Amino acid sequence: MSRQPDALMAARAWALAFCSSLEGAYEDYPFHDPNWAVMRHRANQKTFALIFERQGHIWINVKAEPQWVDFWRSTYAAVLPAYHMNKQHWVSIVLDGSIPRKTLCRLIEESHALTAPHSAKRNPRASRPAP
Repeated sequence: MSRQPDALMAARAWALAFCSSLEGAYEDYPFHDPNWAVMRHRANQKTFALIFERQGHIWINVKAEPQWVDFWRSTYAAVLPAYHMNKQHWVSIVLDGSIPRKTLCRLIEESHALTAPHSAKRNPRASRPAP
């Protein structure tokens, strides 16, 4: 079942706000398509999340440690092989309400840490405001 437009907008707004709250993050639209928001590190321009609407839901692609990809996919039906990304290192998360917010935040924070500039990888959660 697809979500109503207000629910889609709220899910997208939450995802953008949470990603933007992470240290050094910024929002980019390199595909010239407002549906595809790319969240990047200011220091190295690496992508840590892609946020987009697909099949009536907001999706987020995030990077994950390869040894955890199968765990996340087998634990939550809303975690899928990454749409348009390397399936070994990235997963897609469908924001359908089935994954606890704390888990979503953890997955996004881990992606942020995995793609951080080398000096930031030593302390990935340094001085970040609470969601």
